[in-house]
Amino acid sequence: MTTAATQPEAVSNAKVRASVITWFEIPATDLERAISFYENSLAIRMHREPAWPGMAIFPYENERPDTSGCVVAAKDSPPVDGGVTIYLNCDGKIDAVLSRVTSSSGAVLEPKNHIPGVGWVAQIRDSEGNRVGLHAVV
Repeated sequence: MTTAATQPEAVSNAKVRASVITWFEIPATDLERAISFYENSLAIRMHREPAWPGMAIFPYENERPDTSGCVVAAKDSPPVDGGVTIYLNCDGKIDAVLSRVTSSSGAVLEPKNHIPGVGWVAQIRDSEGNRVGLHAVV
């Protein structure tokens, strides 16, 4: 156990987060392929940090980092199609994202569907075989 793990948890300037999910990791057997898939499908640039090799972080706002996550080189957790499904924010761009999934080596598993009061949802399989949800608010 590390020294940090033995220290009591300290709360300093704590804020209540609106989001239940704070971080997620999507496993990838081929990290470069997975980064290319998400950058091309979502039309984003993922952030790489030299201190954390083997991962690429989805963009987030520094002022409001309530939820973010990354694609990470799979070690003990291979990609799966039947585990927990996370939904990525596709506000204002769900149709565009869905149109790029196949050309980015993914597949549309469930086409866009409207859920009254919730918005639009769809599910895709990424380039690594993970089932991932897409969500756009009403």
